[in-house]
Formats: sequence, structure tokens, C-alpha cells
Amino acid sequence: MELAAIQTRVGAVHPDALVPTDEGAAYLSMTPEHWADVAQLLRSDEELRFNVLMCLTGYDRGPGEPLGVAYNLHSMDKLHKLEVRIEVPRDGGKIPSVAQIWRTAEWHEREAYDLFGITFVGHPDLRRILLPEDWEGYPLRKDYKEPDYYRGIPVPKDKRGWE
Repeated sequence: MELAAIQTRVGAVHPDALVPTDEGAAYLSMTPEHWADVAQLLRSDEELRFNVLMCLTGYDRGPGEPLGVAYNLHSMDKLHKLEVRIEVPRDGGKIPSVAQIWRTAEWHEREAYDLFGITFVGHPDLRRILLPEDWEGYPLRKDYKEPDYYRGIPVPKDKRGWE
């Protein structure tokens, strides 16, 4: 199914969910408020049947810009794919969790939370997955300042020799 047809189908059920994109964009952009309902539609609608969340990826376009999450979906039944993007404010950004719809979202959402600071409302176990709970900041944000010390131990800035 083509992106325009998917957009029309989603827009018919949730007209306030879609965010206009640049012409030629190869993804669906939407508001976080409607994401849980639209995700359920994408999974259960007989024409769409996006039954696999291949991955979700946090992204940061730079200081002063919103943070975002890109969801890559696939239909094993219909053999089509879709990317959905949702952007939220840098501070206090919240997106409904889709872990109840696609189980693979559980760890992916934790990673986006850990590295970007995006909160996934309704997640069954939202806590850091790669960094210690007391780590300050979100390392994949473009405005992240690497600490000099963690618990009194120097944090090396020179990573040569780590490969």
C-alpha cells in the first residue's frame, strides 16, 4: 500500500493525528497525543496489518529543535512498510508507549528514554537500559556535555584504543 493511501486511511479515522510534511516525504508524521490510537489502527486494520515493529529510533536535529522518534513498521501479511515520525519538546517530551501493541517496543522505548530522555507514557518498565540509573543527561542529544567524572572516576575523553 502506498504512503498516500495509508495517510488517507489514518486521516479518515483520526483527522487531527497527522502533521503536514514536506512534499515528497517518505514517512507519516503525527502528533504524540493520537499515537496510541493510530498505532492500534495500523496494527489491527485489515488493509494495513502492520504486525511488526522493526525498530524505533530516537533522533535529535540539534539544540532548540524538538526531539523525535521514528517508528519503522512492517506488515508480514501485506508485505508493505511504513515509517512514522513523532516529535516532542526537548524538555518533558512524552509519547504514549506502544509496548502493549508491539512487544519489541519495550526495549526500544527504554533505549530512546535512556539516550534521549523521551518519556513513553504507559511503558511497563521505563528505566535506563544502557546507563546506570544515576547517570546525568542523555548522551545522544546533540547538546549533551560529557561529565568529567562519574562517582569519582574520570570519564575518559580520548577513546582511541577502544575499538
